[in-house]
Amino acid sequence: MKLSRLARSGMVAAAALLALGNAGNWNTRVVEEDGAHRIGNPDAKIHMIAFVSYTCPACARFATEGDPALQLAYVGPGRVELEVQPMIRNSADLVATMLAGCGAPSKFMRNHTLIMHKQGEWLDRYVGATGAQRARWQSGSQPSRRRAIASDLGFYKLMESRGYSRVEIDRCLADDAAARALIASSQAAALKHDVHGTPSFVVDGVTLAGTHDWSMLSPQLAARF
Repeated sequence: MKLSRLARSGMVAAAALLALGNAGNWNTRVVEEDGAHRIGNPDAKIHMIAFVSYTCPACARFATEGDPALQLAYVGPGRVELEVQPMIRNSADLVATMLAGCGAPSKFMRNHTLIMHKQGEWLDRYVGATGAQRARWQSGSQPSRRRAIASDLGFYKLMESRGYSRVEIDRCLADDAAARALIASSQAAALKHDVHGTPSFVVDGVTLAGTHDWSMLSPQLAARF
């Protein structure tokens, strides 16, 4: 029996979330700093930065193919500290980034995983938005624009499935200072590490050239142990 694309996506997302819970003790340590989230052992042998954009299909593929293995083999056991650094390319990226980081840092990785695994649904809405929708996204206060994007793309329903109330979601989207800081830190981190696309990876301060998926990253990590 063939499974629908939506059913397969749901199964993959469930498996990834289960892997996050079973990877080990260190994957529960999450620290937020300047818009990025560091997951794992701060004294790990390797520190790795993953530059990701929520509107990047290749990043969603990495979330499916790479994140569970990375958590199980490296982050959970304390071998790698992973820093997830968002790259904000557009208004949908900003809204998704703000919602992924909404609430306590301990909620981040599951928020991140869910948003990435549901990308195929909400990104289609973003790409296929009507003129009237795009006009709503570009008028009024910045918080009202972000709320309009979240509503039109289905982010409220997504975050409510994680236990957030609409009040909590709106509170996160209303933070103009946080939005400006996220954009600034995203630009500064990309400039510092000479990163121009996503996903990209920096291992112990070295940006891995030509490495943009798990099949290319995995042997390079394994070679360091």
